[in-house]
Amino acid sequence: MSDSDVKKTTDELKALAPDYAQLTQDVLFGDVWKRPPLSQRDKSLITVTCLVALNRIEQVEFHLKKAFENGLTKEELVAAITHIAFYAGWPTAASGLSHLKKVIDQQ
Repeated sequence: MSDSDVKKTTDELKALAPDYAQLTQDVLFGDVWKRPPLSQRDKSLITVTCLVALNRIEQVEFHLKKAFENGLTKEELVAAITHIAFYAGWPTAASGLSHLKKVIDQQ
């Protein structure tokens, strides 16, 4: 996800929660996502699998798009979500795969 896309997303939160929006933009995406030693690609894989496993589906499409932009492939994301099905639950993984298909279809 480009810096402008992140900014657009956080701008939508500013009217409701300006401090939250600012922390999201400056700390989360402006600092944490850019820190070594993990690459942004690795962080995307971790984030997507955590969001799917925790059933935080409202955030998963944003991060799936970011994962593709950070170099993950469809096959890698399918494999990761399939893998966590055994730990997070079959329906949880099915939901994650459904959202992955939606993101792929939008591209």
